Amino acid sequence: MTGFIKIISLPILLLLLLSACSQIKSKEKAATTKTTASSSESSPGLSLKDDKLNALYQQYTQLTHALVTDNAREARFAANAIIAVADKMNNGERISTHAARLIATADIEQQRIAYAALSNDLLVLIRQSGLQQGKLYVGFCPMAMNDKGAVWLSVDKTIQNPYFGAKMLTCGSIQETIEEHFINK
Repeated sequence: MTGFIKIISLPILLLLLLSACSQIKSKEKAATTKTTASSSESSPGLSLKDDKLNALYQQYTQLTHALVTDNAREARFAANAIIAVADKMNNGERISTHAARLIATADIEQQRIAYAALSNDLLVLIRQSGLQQGKLYVGFCPMAMNDKGAVWLSVDKTIQNPYFGAKMLTCGSIQETIEEHFINK
């Protein structure tokens, strides 16, 4: 009888173990999918008047996310995508130059310097073009660039500082809100 119980209980235990592992993997996969989706999510509710600039901004959000998460490798990939879009724009030369500087280094601090210049030029282009729909927030970190300060763009009011990443993730403030139909003349 004891042998029979062992023979029956072993497959049952194995089945329970596999079931538990499967549930854990499903939860991990769901969490990974959710994280990836939120980081690659398009900007909800934001539409710029210039389609190419809109595409460029989508890549910029990927770059920002990479710097927020201190991921120099992902920042280089995002900058490469920015160049691909900026090279198709009439006024994208400066953006391409800054993105190329970012790609040229694996040092995240040097990448952040290039990002600051890229953010400034992107902000100028967005102000010239204007928003068709939504809001865009201009974040500002007074400590970035050796206390000279630097801006970044986001569709979210929540501060996620790309200049210091995990070290000072919530350092900064919203300096400006650009809204629909805004054009700086």
